[in-house]
Amino acid sequence: MKNIDNAATNKISPFKKLTTEQEQLVNDIISFTKHHLTQNHPAIYTVYGDAGTGKSVILSQLFVHIQKEARTQQNSVLYHTNNYFLVNHPEILKVYKEIAGPIKELYKKDFARPTSLINQLDKQNQTIDVAVIDEAHLLLSKPDHYNNFYHDNQLVEIIKRAKVVIIVFDQYQVLRMKSLWTPERLQAITNQYPHKDYHLTHMFRMNASDELVKWFNEFTNYKLTALPASARDHYDFRIYSDAEEMRKAIVQRNKEVGLSRILSTSGYPSTLDGGKHYIEEGRFKMPWDQYNYTVTPWAELPQTIGEVGSIYTCQGFDLNYTGIIIGPPISQTPQTNQLQVNLDRYTDV
Repeated sequence: MKNIDNAATNKISPFKKLTTEQEQLVNDIISFTKHHLTQNHPAIYTVYGDAGTGKSVILSQLFVHIQKEARTQQNSVLYHTNNYFLVNHPEILKVYKEIAGPIKELYKKDFARPTSLINQLDKQNQTIDVAVIDEAHLLLSKPDHYNNFYHDNQLVEIIKRAKVVIIVFDQYQVLRMKSLWTPERLQAITNQYPHKDYHLTHMFRMNASDELVKWFNEFTNYKLTALPASARDHYDFRIYSDAEEMRKAIVQRNKEVGLSRILSTSGYPSTLDGGKHYIEEGRFKMPWDQYNYTVTPWAELPQTIGEVGSIYTCQGFDLNYTGIIIGPPISQTPQTNQLQVNLDRYTDV
């Protein structure tokens, strides 16, 4: 069995070698940033890309470059600028803060949740120079008083408080009604300012055939097609009718290569009350993921092989093997090859 590096920090490490396209993109964003720091209005650079196209690796290296110049290069327009890296996901934020440890020009306080930064800046009556936003599709698009966000849109509020905003966006990873984004909704905001867009298309995460990647894309677009003959070529893709059998297979894979977990879509009871809430399908019964109070990402904790991961713990993470339970809201429209999402069975808004 080949050796697999399972540390989440290494999967988005700023020391990873970039492709020529990625290097050129980083350099272009830096040039864009330096130019617009001297202007009198905000500017926005948007990187579009599906899951697994290397967005986070690019941002990681970009931010290290920005902060090194901000803290060491006296002849740079970035010198002494006040910059932040934002991500609206606590588990991903842990990974970025861990990356900051070995790099002397990078501080853990450079990384924050959007609401925390917005409220901090307002309290101190301050603005910032550059905001780099990973997983921008997770930004709130409406107030969320439970999490102390009282404005109408997080992106709008960040733009008000920064000179340059750099974001990565994936329309297929919009997860909740309070973070409701489409490319059109995003562009209605970004088009109000000087802006530039870039589209990443090369898939790094899956070593799957083009036919299987196409099958996945059609599935997420609500269309069922015949499974291609290449479904198992260099990529282990299986469909189970028994969730318990799938769980056993994932447990075995976890013993062999690690970082293998059961995940599920919404549609099963779950309440933030500190108790355990179970997903039950036939012989299968496992609790939802528990809130992770540690600095270690949920997927790297050994005991979480006994939990079912959700968007709150695994969204945006690379796993070696994943067993995915398609929950009650998703079904096949009778007598068609179309999928439908029954919002009345959706349990997380």
